[in-house]
Amino acid sequence: MANLQPLFEAISTAKNERELRSQVIPNLGKYFTATRSGLFFFDQLPMVDPKLQKVFETALSADYNPVVRYLVDRHSPVHDEAISPKTWKLICPRPDHWHVLAGPLVNRGKLIGGVGFTRTQDMEAFDTQNLIDLSAICLHLSTWVATVRSTSLQSDRLTDRELEIATLVAQGLTNAEIGAKLWITENSVKQALKRMFRKLEVSSRAEMVAMLKAVEVAS
Repeated sequence: MANLQPLFEAISTAKNERELRSQVIPNLGKYFTATRSGLFFFDQLPMVDPKLQKVFETALSADYNPVVRYLVDRHSPVHDEAISPKTWKLICPRPDHWHVLAGPLVNRGKLIGGVGFTRTQDMEAFDTQNLIDLSAICLHLSTWVATVRSTSLQSDRLTDRELEIATLVAQGLTNAEIGAKLWITENSVKQALKRMFRKLEVSSRAEMVAMLKAVEVAS
């Protein structure tokens, strides 16, 4: 049985989404002997021609796609053999997507994306062992999403001025000292910090600084 530990380590050490896509996902594709592999997030549906956008959204609709429906309902990996091969072939007759294996990316109890692998018609179908392995891998991918990706998305919500204030907070300056340095009132600093705490979903200066340092390390 192949060792999953190198894949777990690669996921945990991916510094950003670009690295996860360019390095980790291709290795997962090799592990599952897939002809195609991919990672998607529902908040990143491509902005394309409206007609193509509609087609893309339909393909990922739980009402249309039985694989997506399975992921939504169970938050568990699935392959085409488990949902009915005939049903899948009606949905996706492409020869390079003849066999499909998909796993969920979950954050805060919600399905926020998935990872998928396909094989051609002349290859063997994915099996139960593939489901077991992908289940373990998705646990690590979901953990990565909840830490590295979520933290990055939260920090991106801050304005340039808010990031400037956060930097001064990290240096240990008081609100009064930050106000003097930025030529704003102490109350303006207090109000800005309140907004920043809400955006980052933290409750203290220490939490905010720790989160932003995590983003800096991961970048």
